Amino acid sequence: MSKNVVSEIERLSRKIDPVILATLGTEREPRTLYDAASHLLRAGGKRLRPLLVFESCRVVGGQEDNALRIAAAVELFHNFTLIHDDIMDKDDRRRGIPTVHVSFGEPVAITAGDLLFAKVFEVALASGIEKADLIEILKKLTEAAVMVCEGQTLDMMYEDKIGVTEKEYIEMVGGKTAALFKAAAQAGAIAGKGTDAEVEHLGSYGFNAGIAFQIIDDILGITAEGKSLGKPVGSDLREGKKTLIVTHALANSDENQRKAIMCLLKNRNSTQDEIRTAIDLFRSIGSIDYARHVAVGYGFIAKESLSIFENHDERELLEALVDFFLDRGK
Repeated sequence: MSKNVVSEIERLSRKIDPVILATLGTEREPRTLYDAASHLLRAGGKRLRPLLVFESCRVVGGQEDNALRIAAAVELFHNFTLIHDDIMDKDDRRRGIPTVHVSFGEPVAITAGDLLFAKVFEVALASGIEKADLIEILKKLTEAAVMVCEGQTLDMMYEDKIGVTEKEYIEMVGGKTAALFKAAAQAGAIAGKGTDAEVEHLGSYGFNAGIAFQIIDDILGITAEGKSLGKPVGSDLREGKKTLIVTHALANSDENQRKAIMCLLKNRNSTQDEIRTAIDLFRSIGSIDYARHVAVGYGFIAKESLSIFENHDERELLEALVDFFLDRGK
């Protein structure tokens, strides 16, 4: 089924990418701003959030073309957050290329992110969706924007906080990551004329799938090869990120292990050997396996949210998408 997910991503990317790039590929000036805004979009990306829009539209019986511009708006939203996130985290690579602020400078990068956020509403308003439905979609996207800001701020605050709990971590990623997954699924359901119950269930699906996705992303952040990850391995540790792996390790380590972890966190000069030592330590404590176990649990909850839908191809693909998220961490 993962092959079906990949082929569906590729198919939908061919539909959505021209719409996205046309939004930023005009002759408007200054070109530097538009080049910066499209920098990461042209570098690829998995287009997972637009896929959620499309498949949520289809699972409620809608036509995916009705959700095309909403899906494009969601991907613009996502890339806006990536540009600002990279600036705040001082990351120098994403998707295997220099980040926007490295390539164009911080002032232009900030403005490019702002432009993408404005384009979210420009594209959505040109979708042709009925006014009442469009208002509901924009409400969902606005709610997601607020939650992303809240989650991102918590993420930064937790870098300097000792004793971040699992509950606090889930609250943080629920805003930073899962909120947009939730909004994407809800927007697709609304575009497809889903019932209130269907929109609610798909929102639950998207939110819990988003948490599972982020936990696996955190695992990949310290275990994946740099080339496949698209950014330096161990950057979350160097930035002091309180991922579920780190919070579990700190709560379940002895005094010497805890000191070793704390010395590494937020040490931007840590070597790859030190990062590998930390990974071995996390494995010995059981923190990586624990994080994967929690991700699987949220994936199960996401699939359970689809129980109201008939067992057809669209539901199966949404279920397979959760497995696709989880399989990345194996």
